Amino acid sequence: MPGITMTAQVTVWYDSECPLCVREIALMRRLDRHGAIEFLDLYTTADCPLDRQLLLERFHARERDGTVVSGAQAFAAMWRALAPLRPLGLIARFPPVLWVLEGLYRLFLLVRPGLQRAVKRLERNAA
Repeated sequence: MPGITMTAQVTVWYDSECPLCVREIALMRRLDRHGAIEFLDLYTTADCPLDRQLLLERFHARERDGTVVSGAQAFAAMWRALAPLRPLGLIARFPPVLWVLEGLYRLFLLVRPGLQRAVKRLERNAA
């Protein structure tokens, strides 16, 4: 599978221009002590299984078997690849839990633009 390293269990695409995304990916990289996740910046990678705009609108991940998932399923796939978060990722396999997580993710998507602006403002003021 192009773009997947031999040790990567999950490939994650992220928006390097989103301050929230950059912070979350930094945290996931710190937790990923064994290289289980391949993090691909949507602005520099040619490895995009879907339209780049779709990947920017929702969080997407590709599991080792090639399945591309989005939203709460993508977060759960990423969590399962990280030892400290694996229990949460496994719990998210249960449909009622995944349904709740997806609902929360959709709510987050509604407030994301405002949060992005607030974080960018804070970063400018701190500089």
